[in-house]
Amino acid sequence: MQMLQVGEVSRKLGLNPQTLYFYERIGLIPSPHRTESGYRLFSQEDIDRLAFITHIKSMGLSLDDIREILTAKDGKSATCQTVHDCLLKKARSIEETIQQLQILLGELLPLIDHCHSNIECSDCSNAKQPCSVPEDPRYEFHQACSTWQGFTKKPLESSVSDRISAVDTERTPVSVR
Repeated sequence: MQMLQVGEVSRKLGLNPQTLYFYERIGLIPSPHRTESGYRLFSQEDIDRLAFITHIKSMGLSLDDIREILTAKDGKSATCQTVHDCLLKKARSIEETIQQLQILLGELLPLIDHCHSNIECSDCSNAKQPCSVPEDPRYEFHQACSTWQGFTKKPLESSVSDRISAVDTERTPVSVR
């Protein structure tokens, strides 16, 4: 069985060595074996546990959530129920964040269209003036948009990435190779 030192493990998993020390200090990983000179040596089981922690942390779970799951995984609590509750709490949090982001996106897209139409309007007297963004985009902005020359609102059905890409493409010169 091959044992790896901190530097090798951190390179293999893409972690800062201080992260390994921190996880050990807060009890997410057990204290690894040590050489006679005191260097930490990690077993494959330790590396697998660290990879699991890294993966589940990348999914947005907190270190406390991860600790609960690892405790359950180590057989120190009701495994299925603990993991279920933790993941369900995270899923609800994600849904709430998605709803908040959709509201924000609904406010940003009209502003993007407004700024884009101002950039593209060659006949407008405002084309070269500083861009002003209304204080309340939900109310004042929609009225202001209707007064701009050449303003055509793109349908909401078009995808956000298509609308943003269209703006970027129109602003970025295409190089010919």
